[in-house]
Amino acid sequence: MKLTVQNLRLERSGRPVVADLSFTLPAGEALLLTGANGAGKSTLLRALAGLFAPTNGTIRLDGPPGDFDADLTVAERCHVIGHQNGLKSALTAFENLLFWSNYFGASNPAARVDAALDRMDLASLAEIPAAYMSAGQKRRLGLARLLVADRPVWLLDEPTVSLDQASAARLGNIINTHVASGGLAIAATHLPLGLDNARELRLTPPAVTAAEDHL
Repeated sequence: MKLTVQNLRLERSGRPVVADLSFTLPAGEALLLTGANGAGKSTLLRALAGLFAPTNGTIRLDGPPGDFDADLTVAERCHVIGHQNGLKSALTAFENLLFWSNYFGASNPAARVDAALDRMDLASLAEIPAAYMSAGQKRRLGLARLLVADRPVWLLDEPTVSLDQASAARLGNIINTHVASGGLAIAATHLPLGLDNARELRLTPPAVTAAEDHL
């Protein structure tokens, strides 16, 4: 599997936000989007997710040979975690994740939810409504959506917001596991994520530099 972006141009009100961007991200790698506020990180993630129409260029996800879903778009194969956690305040932690697991068509959704709560250290809060959770707990619950159904592409916008050091490290381990199993991850971040196999792409509007190895 490989994600290819070629000659991508994104504009807002006629003003270029991202211009002439090209990169390739193969399976088993992560890409960190860095740069100042307003550099286009969130806009690029939205475009990759199919939520923002490019002015020019292409976004293509190629599957492995013989993949019967080879023509699916990135949007149909991705998890997207934005600034909002995507939670219903009146629903419990379990109910929130069960909704997403069913929405994504996961098999054995209840078991997937239990496993996701455990991996995000939220099992003890399974029956607590989201409204009663702290900001950090809500963020972990929102991120647990990554684990309730299998999707190969993860698009993450400032995923460590509201997380303490231990929770941020836990998230880094989860992303590493996903990438090591052949997935892709693209994260806009101002902070290190502790990823094992990642490159950095620094955005500088209106032009974008080439991807470089992240050490």
